[in-house]
Amino acid sequence: MVTFALFIATFLSAIEGTIVSTAMPTIVGELQGISLMNWVFSIFLMTSTLTTPIYGKLADNIGRKPIFISGLIIFLAGSVLSGLSASMPQLIFWRAIQGIGAGAVLPISNTIIADIYPPEKRAQIMGINNSAWGIASVAAPLLGGLIVDNFSWRWIFFINLPFGVLSMILIVVFLKENARAGHSRLDIWGIVWLSVSISGLLYGVELINKTTINWMATVVVFAVAMIGLILFIRQEKRAADPIILLDLFKNPTFAIQNFAVGMMSVFLIAFDVYIPSWTQGILGLPATLAGFATTPSSFFWIIGSFFAGKMLSRLKPQKILMISMGLLVVGGTVVALLPANVSFYVFLFIGIFLGLGFGITVTGSTIISQSVVAPEHIGMATSFNTLIRSLSQSIFISIFGIVMNQSLLHGISQHPEAHLNVDMFNKMINPHTVDELPNKLVPVMHNIYHSGLQNIFIIAVVCMALAFIYNLKHQDQGVVQ
Repeated sequence: MVTFALFIATFLSAIEGTIVSTAMPTIVGELQGISLMNWVFSIFLMTSTLTTPIYGKLADNIGRKPIFISGLIIFLAGSVLSGLSASMPQLIFWRAIQGIGAGAVLPISNTIIADIYPPEKRAQIMGINNSAWGIASVAAPLLGGLIVDNFSWRWIFFINLPFGVLSMILIVVFLKENARAGHSRLDIWGIVWLSVSISGLLYGVELINKTTINWMATVVVFAVAMIGLILFIRQEKRAADPIILLDLFKNPTFAIQNFAVGMMSVFLIAFDVYIPSWTQGILGLPATLAGFATTPSSFFWIIGSFFAGKMLSRLKPQKILMISMGLLVVGGTVVALLPANVSFYVFLFIGIFLGLGFGITVTGSTIISQSVVAPEHIGMATSFNTLIRSLSQSIFISIFGIVMNQSLLHGISQHPEAHLNVDMFNKMINPHTVDELPNKLVPVMHNIYHSGLQNIFIIAVVCMALAFIYNLKHQDQGVVQ
């Protein structure tokens, strides 16, 4: 029952990151404030990322159960108040609160799984729990559309309440946890400087992704983020009980595993975001079918997690990572080299191998990171593993947006006779509006958009290749005990 409760909470947290996109046109129509629209997405991601390492440390100091329940209460309160919002600024504020609560769910879920399951079984359960993210990516547009069409956009937030309360009750009743011996002093300055660094980094990336870039503001924000990082490292070196123990990075296995999962996350966000736009915008498939292009990867993610559990007791971490990243590099290279009008079924087939790679890498890196630290630091190690995945995706989704925009501008400049502009591509990627474009322009636009997709996937594959090479050059410890 605990595992079921964790899956519910993880699914709610995962789906809230994306379900809003389906309802956003309706929300903007009612609340106005289209200029603030992006903040409804980014503030949730920013606050959930920011609080992840803090919750990890609190879970080690105070206990998994009270911190998980506290995070879930904050998440549900933010959900209800988001649904009651009367203006866009109110919605953004309550989405921030919702994100603060969501930051507790994934890292502490995986920490609880580490506490109650042995390593081999842990991999399978963790894979099932983490598959909630893949299921959410497919279910979000379908569920969001269903709610908006038949009820009100506010119910995309209210619907969290009954399921969240059920998860909380199951955790309270069935999760048995020994009381902690004592609480160490919380590293307040560590939290402050970490918050300054992460929020500055994410806000700086957000500024870069705007159509018109204010370079002065961007440089200042990145400078503040860098100063925050320097002060955070300085604080953690002398703190009695730091938020993130820097000595963890002296262990090459811990460092390699987290670097690899970060680079894998770069490709994962590219795959989840841009494959549906490829199948919808270039292949002309309806949104419902286009979303299923990534479904096999979600299913085989679970199978990959099962394999990870078997591998952990037989192979060194270096070998496991070599297999999983090898699958991803080869699969990613194939995606980057695919022609524009490739069959939809090719994506389904490639998703099998990518899903195996995702499952082995994510589950393996999480369990290995947990196994190479002292028991009192498992929450910290798990939360950092989650943090590096979230940061990688947050940073690179903006970078990929820049790459796509520049690719479109370059392609447009190569075809002056077509009189294209970037806004026309918004119609091209939507099967309902593509007919508004002149037929002779659509093939040209397909080729331009495809070149942008190729550039994005090449960057993502290079990131994974760096992790693969880094892993090859470093020897690590024996099999996980």
